[in-house]
Amino acid sequence: MSLLQRFFGRDDQFFQLLENSASEAKRGAVLLSRVAANVGQGAIDEMIGDLAQCRRKHKRVSQEITEQLCKKFVTPFEREDIEALSAALYKISKNVEKIGERLTISPPGAKMENVARQISILEQATSIVAKMVGELRANRHGELIKDDYERLQVLEGEADRVMNDLLRNVYHGESDARMVVFWKDIYELLEKGIDRCRDAGYVVFHVVLKNS
Repeated sequence: MSLLQRFFGRDDQFFQLLENSASEAKRGAVLLSRVAANVGQGAIDEMIGDLAQCRRKHKRVSQEITEQLCKKFVTPFEREDIEALSAALYKISKNVEKIGERLTISPPGAKMENVARQISILEQATSIVAKMVGELRANRHGELIKDDYERLQVLEGEADRVMNDLLRNVYHGESDARMVVFWKDIYELLEKGIDRCRDAGYVVFHVVLKNS
């Protein structure tokens, strides 16, 4: 039995729970994209409800991970890694829900295409994280996960450049104070969401390094 198999136990329960957790984070980013595309339209309340439901479902998965850790035997060191990954994944969903809620209170005239690139990067980042978590099941996953983690770092760097360009446009443009405050808040929340993905990817990468 490999170290990772001993880490997660003889069955696949923790693998499945963590994969479900990563899937909910990914689904939240997809829903956020739909919210941004429909701000100001009648269907937005339903979409925000879907986003909130996604986050609640993710919370139930996180709670199930915690409960199973209490019931099953794992060493304290290994327990911390599972908890760290579960927490990092859930923070993505919490952040995504907050972004969606803030988008719905945008000032009149706010153009949602301003955040299209950042949201696209967030979607890509959650997809990579979900892939990395899924690769924990594999016997030969180290190089794949390393490559994926490097892709996350590249996306984070791209997101930083996009944010700087967006902020430059806000500060140097002719937007009123409300618009400046709104966009600064949204851009920073999106940056944090992408950072959350990097954090989750780092936990996966760190787990593999320790248990390879």
